[in-house]
Amino acid sequence: MASLKDIRKRIGSVKNTQKITRAMKLVAAARLRKAQEAITAARPYSEALSRVVGDLAEHAGRDAHPLLAEKTGDRILLVVMTSDKGLAGGFNAQINRRVAELLKEDWKDKDVKLRIVGRKGNDYSKRRFVENILDFRLAPTGETALEFSRELTNEIVDEFLEDKVDRVVVLYNEFVSAMTQNVTLMQVLPVEPAVREESEGEEHAGAGDFVYEPSKQDLLDHLVPLAVQNSIFKSGLESIASELGSRMSAMDSATNNAGEMIDKLTLTYNRARQAAITTELTEIVSGAESLKG
Repeated sequence: MASLKDIRKRIGSVKNTQKITRAMKLVAAARLRKAQEAITAARPYSEALSRVVGDLAEHAGRDAHPLLAEKTGDRILLVVMTSDKGLAGGFNAQINRRVAELLKEDWKDKDVKLRIVGRKGNDYSKRRFVENILDFRLAPTGETALEFSRELTNEIVDEFLEDKVDRVVVLYNEFVSAMTQNVTLMQVLPVEPAVREESEGEEHAGAGDFVYEPSKQDLLDHLVPLAVQNSIFKSGLESIASELGSRMSAMDSATNNAGEMIDKLTLTYNRARQAAITTELTEIVSGAESLKG
């Protein structure tokens, strides 16, 4: 059985760990509020832009812009969104598992290249799929997400237009709540216009004639690349919020587990101390009795 000194040290160590996990939970919760606000602001714009591009593409045809044109090859560029830091529950693990499933099962007969975002995804893929990795970059933050999306969009658009890849897909965690993040696979190139959901009796605006101002080609040249960048930007924001939500939940569980461990160790310490006191009293009484005899 551990000594009283060892148990006291263990209790102190767990209490220090609990302070760290509680602080990390509070920091993640504070940052999560800002990330949720960014997602809430970005989603309506993203949906509206997809509808506009969808109407234009439906009316003009998929051959009206090179980023809308479908290709028949099997060259896939997979952008993997992970984080730079751990201690975020299953946030990175579920993305890495999905990467393994895609490369070993779903796309095992295809030519797949990886653009990895985040150290955790890079560390995982370097050990298993190093030959598939094209490059690696640090995960975006709320402050760098826009510039990150611009740079990455320019790179993948150039590769698509230069016929180096046939499809570009982004793998990321979609934020639902602090407890729930859904692994999402989204194609960004060629652009897949969102399908408009019409209520009964609603007339589809895309079915009529448009008057383009400026020209149809000018609109497509501006909006289609913008739609690609917006998809990358939105997936980055979703990943940031998902990481913070997952970390907050993980640190909350760790803090609660530390509290339970402290209670158990304290009970063990009290029992050991009581046993030691009882033993000492027994020895004193026995010594006194022996002196009387």
